[in-house]
Amino acid sequence: VQLQASGGGLVQTGDSLTLSCAASGDTFSNYGMGWFRQAPGNEREFVASISWGGGNTYYADSVKGRFTISRDNAKNMVYLRMNSLKPEDTAVYYCAADRYRDYVSSPQYWGQGTQVTVSS
Repeated sequence: VQLQASGGGLVQTGDSLTLSCAASGDTFSNYGMGWFRQAPGNEREFVASISWGGGNTYYADSVKGRFTISRDNAKNMVYLRMNSLKPEDTAVYYCAADRYRDYVSSPQYWGQGTQVTVSS
């Protein structure tokens, strides 16, 4: 499966932003989907995941209550709605996929990143 993330940008503290990821090349509904991020000097970290059935979602503690992951299988899209953004959310955000996974922690497939910068 090929993944194309978009929607990053420069925002201010407290703003909202929605990232999108378009999938192609395989049956999208068979894939658990996830978002990860990597800040400069840091390792890539898990942000959120949604099961291949769409019924289960998982979040890192640092984003719980602020971020929402969702998917639209008809459009082969996964989204990350980010509210109340903080400077520490600044990172390159990556879309990822893993076949038949409920929780995506070690994805098989990665998209290119999209930069999110939150100014204070």
